[in-house]
Amino acid sequence: MIWPALIWAAIGGAPAPTPAYAQTSALRGHNSDAPVDVAADRIEVQDRADRAVFSGNVVVRQADLTLNTERLSIAYTKAGGVQIERLDASGGVTVRSPSETARGQFGIYDLNRRIITLLGGVTLIRGSSQVRGARLVLDLNSGRAVMDGGAVGGAPGTTRAPGGRVSGTFTVPKRTN
Repeated sequence: MIWPALIWAAIGGAPAPTPAYAQTSALRGHNSDAPVDVAADRIEVQDRADRAVFSGNVVVRQADLTLNTERLSIAYTKAGGVQIERLDASGGVTVRSPSETARGQFGIYDLNRRIITLLGGVTLIRGSSQVRGARLVLDLNSGRAVMDGGAVGGAPGTTRAPGGRVSGTFTVPKRTN
């Protein structure tokens, strides 16, 4: 099963090369303490494993952040009531904020560390500018967004950036010279 290997790579189980692209994300200051609302076609609660699995047209909302996917596993703890610790998404993932949209094949939202990671054919769009690569890490604490090229993450058969590199198209302001 490839999913655990991808998660392991995303959380630091494998050394990461120097990031090919970094920028400040509009998600800085996102309220990760806000309630998490989830809607889906189906839910399976695995109470002994402290996990809930949602499938079919999954929509997750937290403050101004929306995540859409086909399958979502929520890891939680029951200490002091149910506390969500981590969201693992697969089957195509889209994360939207008011000013950015990011897409990939897999997604991990670690609520404790306040980090969102997307893997596999990732695209980050802000306005008419976009960046493509294999892995995107959004740090909600610092607002830093780091995109790595095709040499990192991604499942076999997923779309990678051409040549295993990060590529982008950026808007240039009109000059009046």
